[in-house]
Amino acid sequence: MTTLHNLGTVVRQPPRADAAAVAELAKYGVATIHEAMGRTGLARPVLQPAWAGAHLCGTAVTVLAQPGDNWMLHVAAEQVREGDVIVVACTAESTDGMFGELLATSFRSRGAVGLVTEAGIRDVKELTAMGFPAFARAFSARGTVKATLGSVNVPIVCAGALVHPGDVVAADDDGVVVVPRALAAEVAAACAAREAKEAANRARFLKGELGLDIYGMRDTLAKAGLRYVDPE
Repeated sequence: MTTLHNLGTVVRQPPRADAAAVAELAKYGVATIHEAMGRTGLARPVLQPAWAGAHLCGTAVTVLAQPGDNWMLHVAAEQVREGDVIVVACTAESTDGMFGELLATSFRSRGAVGLVTEAGIRDVKELTAMGFPAFARAFSARGTVKATLGSVNVPIVCAGALVHPGDVVAADDDGVVVVPRALAAEVAAACAAREAKEAANRARFLKGELGLDIYGMRDTLAKAGLRYVDPE
């Protein structure tokens, strides 16, 4: 959830992360991005994909919505550009199904690559058939109204993660991570370095080597007091 501020505001054309950096980050999983960014940026693990294997990576169009009210999602559709992810926070806790197949169709027609919301979604069967990646806190048939203003493209906190419009948001079966817009290229380079290192370690594991030796754990384990005892 996020605090009540900037209600009734739509920020048009906010700066977005560099498209080349976003494309590079899209090559990596959430765990790699999170680790490469110094183990930061993760949303709380309450957000689940609508369908197994769903994944997305794009620039954030942020939505601050009222609980049980999806008015601002319709307002946000006008602000969506190619490669965007709609990220929704609520002013108070909500699990109502404020997003479904029709809004997904609208967003996709504008170039959106997915949605992340700390509230609820519905039409899971249709979203799965569409292949539209959606990550949510809840799945609920409960409908919503269109009655109270929120805001679009203001800073929000979604499932504990701070998201500014134009930040990079990636999501997969392991969770949701947010990369600040200004750090996108730097984090992408760190992801590439991490993947290269893991590939080398993977080759060693395939040969039967142990993590104890690959990661140099034996000395530190001994200093921590680990001892081996053979039976008499």
